[in-house]
Amino acid sequence: MNASGLSVKEVQALVAQAADDELPKLARQLRDDERAGVRRALATALRQAAKRQQEAERLEGMYAFEEGLASACGASVLVGLDEVGRGPLAGPLAVGAVVLPRHPRIARLNDSKQVAPAVREELAQQIKEEAAAWAVAYVEPAEIDAVGMTASLRKAFRAALAAVEEQAAGIGLVLVDGNPLGIDSRERNVVKGDGKCASIAAASIVAKVERDRLMERYDELYPEYGFASNKGYGSAAHEQAIRDFGLSPVHRASFCSRILQLTLFG
Repeated sequence: MNASGLSVKEVQALVAQAADDELPKLARQLRDDERAGVRRALATALRQAAKRQQEAERLEGMYAFEEGLASACGASVLVGLDEVGRGPLAGPLAVGAVVLPRHPRIARLNDSKQVAPAVREELAQQIKEEAAAWAVAYVEPAEIDAVGMTASLRKAFRAALAAVEEQAAGIGLVLVDGNPLGIDSRERNVVKGDGKCASIAAASIVAKVERDRLMERYDELYPEYGFASNKGYGSAAHEQAIRDFGLSPVHRASFCSRILQLTLFG
């Protein structure tokens, strides 16, 4: 169809319905059309198509990056691991582990911090449905207080890895976000891996969603601390609640000592 002979509304409808690979041809047909409505519709459609192409390339890059790492070490199955909740004043440390199939690709997959909460929920459900294996391991606040964060991280990563190995055989590469932890001889560390590797991103999303749900349940038990909104992190309101009410059973006492000292000596 020659778009140049259509009305503005007809062109707008045609552009809105066009597939991304059809838009360049439409743009050539309409290059001499000076009508403002036509130019706006075409510019919007081309901009949106470019964003979709950029997102497709970003997503494919995440899968290709980890597949390249797996190929380099001769691994046919890999697992991604990531932690959530290293810094909060309350709640557990959580580590997610996910073994993704190479296909289908999971659209919108990204570092959990870059994904809106509603989208995270949708992605977590899809990841669980598509994954060959997934798990979330926790270290509780009392143990974090007792052994410290480094030991807690190693314990949670090892537990999450063990849980997925019960579900998926033949894991040859263990991708861990961040610095080396020495949890396994197959470990390969990827700095900012939740933005580079699909499996690490999936692990970060699942861990984030599961931990957030847990903190929302804790909010029902200890409503004065606002866990549903702060997820245990040290917001001003949360710190004030600690000063007013003391610590709950799910607080990390070692993380709250500064706040309590200010209460005692302020």
